[in-house]
Amino acid sequence: MEELLDRFFDHLAIEKGLSTHTVAAYSNDLRNLTGYLSSLGIGSWAQVRKDHVSGYLESRGKDLSPRSRARNLASIRSFFRFLMKLQAIPENPSAAVRFPRLQVALPKFLTTGEVDALLKRPETSKPLGQRDRAILELLYATGLRVSELANLKLQQVHMDAGYLVVWGKGDKERLVPMGDWARDALRTYLEEGRRLTLKGKFNPHVFLNHRAQKLTRQGIWKIIKQCALLCGIRKNLTPHMLRHSFATHMLENGADLRSLQAMLGHADISTTQIYTHVARARLKEIHRQFHPRG
Repeated sequence: MEELLDRFFDHLAIEKGLSTHTVAAYSNDLRNLTGYLSSLGIGSWAQVRKDHVSGYLESRGKDLSPRSRARNLASIRSFFRFLMKLQAIPENPSAAVRFPRLQVALPKFLTTGEVDALLKRPETSKPLGQRDRAILELLYATGLRVSELANLKLQQVHMDAGYLVVWGKGDKERLVPMGDWARDALRTYLEEGRRLTLKGKFNPHVFLNHRAQKLTRQGIWKIIKQCALLCGIRKNLTPHMLRHSFATHMLENGADLRSLQAMLGHADISTTQIYTHVARARLKEIHRQFHPRG
């Protein structure tokens, strides 16, 4: 059983190009399943039946939310599909197991007024303020994931053409336009603040801390939290909320789903469609607030 697991993890990392973090999540889910099966005396993947998979998920019900159980089942299904391709099992025991019903949680986002206040917060007369302004402008203008922003290198920035080349999940490349405001903020930082921060040193990454080292995801998170606190935003602001704000405001202003999917780097358009629910909910709220009989 262990040998087939290892082959699957190699397949995820090498052939599918998944990140170390994602492979670790698969590993955690499947090794928990292995432990459960071992407690039942099952020593081969070919012995596993539907009721074993269902029993495992039920046994995890006390420890995991419905969303986490759904992720567990997705990992298990992916693994058994892999075993089917290898002809290591006669049938897929997870195929008929149903996903738990999930309540769709709509992404939280900022209003345009809150975004304006946030973007104006950094003190751009200082090098780190120029950096923080460029970070906030880029996150809102592009919808980048925080990891994509932290890993952004100078060679990925095409300033004159006004776009970034981004490598997202699964090492997939996409082109993302910046817009004039973000491009101007980034140019100011690169020509002034970043140069002063480097003090003659070299670093290929765009965003640096005060020691001229690559700014981490956690560092970007702290910058956003601090700016939100200073401009009085009470929401639990995260980098991903700026991504949600980008997508929501794009849709509200007429962007089509396919273009938004490409900019966000979603593999499946169903992931992007969640923002249509956000836009509808926003319209209902506006109607309720301003219509005399709302």
